[in-house]
Amino acid sequence: MTRRIVIAGAGGRDFHDFNTIFRDDRSTHVVAFTATQIPGIDDRRYPAELAGSGYPDGIPIRPQSDLVELIASERVDDVVFSYSDVAHTEVMHVAAQVNAAGAGFCLLSPRSSMLSSPCPVVAIVATRTGAGKSPTTRRVGRILLDAGLRVALIRHPMPYGDLSAMRVQRFATLADIDASSPTIEEREEYEEPVRQGMVMFAGVDYRAVVDAAASEADVLVWDGGNNDSSFIEPTITICVVDALRPHDGRLFHPGETNLTMADVVLINKIDSADRDVVASVVDDVHRINPGATVIQAASPVTLDPGPDLAGRRVVVVEDGPTITHGGMAHGAGMVAANQAGAGTVVDPRPFAVGSIAEAYERYPHIGPVLPAMGYSERQIDELSETIRAADCDVVVTGTPIDLGRIVELGHPTRHARYDVQELGDTTLRDVLEPLVTRRD
Repeated sequence: MTRRIVIAGAGGRDFHDFNTIFRDDRSTHVVAFTATQIPGIDDRRYPAELAGSGYPDGIPIRPQSDLVELIASERVDDVVFSYSDVAHTEVMHVAAQVNAAGAGFCLLSPRSSMLSSPCPVVAIVATRTGAGKSPTTRRVGRILLDAGLRVALIRHPMPYGDLSAMRVQRFATLADIDASSPTIEEREEYEEPVRQGMVMFAGVDYRAVVDAAASEADVLVWDGGNNDSSFIEPTITICVVDALRPHDGRLFHPGETNLTMADVVLINKIDSADRDVVASVVDDVHRINPGATVIQAASPVTLDPGPDLAGRRVVVVEDGPTITHGGMAHGAGMVAANQAGAGTVVDPRPFAVGSIAEAYERYPHIGPVLPAMGYSERQIDELSETIRAADCDVVVTGTPIDLGRIVELGHPTRHARYDVQELGDTTLRDVLEPLVTRRD
């Protein structure tokens, strides 16, 4: 008998799990995806041209709030949980709801959907969103490029637009990125590596993405999203741990899986954490994965030139995912503002409108900072309206992009940057040396 499946996701791993495990499996039929975390990605369809011959009408995507109703109306046998950066307790709350509604609950092994690659793969994963994967990815890419290797970065999917048009994406210039009508989150991940001369691939059908990237590279670097696991069989897995969220490596899904599977663990932001906290993180790593190579690293924050912040009223705009489902109260922008002696950090909540105001209601842990959310033109306009209305002297942006190129800010601006710097005797260059030696 054909088992009827719902895949619960957030517009990323859910599609990959379907493509690699369920699309050609005639013993199962996926009746729907559900979507959460990202606004505006539900109430659409996974298109027929991606879904395959078994799904001539495509597959509906519904809000996760409809999950229990779907189980009853579609006679669902099993729900597959396929999204990331979720507390273990929350995963089990969803499992309890699913079981109570009469369906089974499934977590797939990351290895069951990993794709093979004809060339070596360095996978950058993490225990939590905002731990520092992106700067680590750029650092790894730079080391490999400097060693004379051709490098292609493969980014975890961010399929928020036309899914058919996004099947395989290649970005080698800023013009390539602009032409794709990207969200702010996509720009945050694509722009800086491309500025540094790296080629970025992404998309929806990752078998085709890997094949395209491998055709022009000696090494692939997987740049994970959230704290998701790699879609590609890794040669080396580097898991980034955030010293400011010291025990999340054993409290979040699939971060604990990543930590347990890693060859290398990079403990980041130790320059901002207490020494005793860093020691406890090292103990956690040795207990969970005693065979891993451990690298300690800092993420120093610097400000681009601009107006003086000393004694001024500033609004701080932070990377959206880090302070929404990533759980941080603030990010690099707040660190930079405080280091520069800002007089007052203006709380932007009284000025927030539309979906920006709704984000504060959904994520009450956010501090007096503004998440750079821009998943649609309307939301970008609401972000701009919120910033322009704020009673401040200067805007400090802690996102990885030049936000002023996309959003009308209405105030003088300083941009905060941050990179990974290894500390101690063991470095990323050391752990990547076998790939360089293999090439030679």
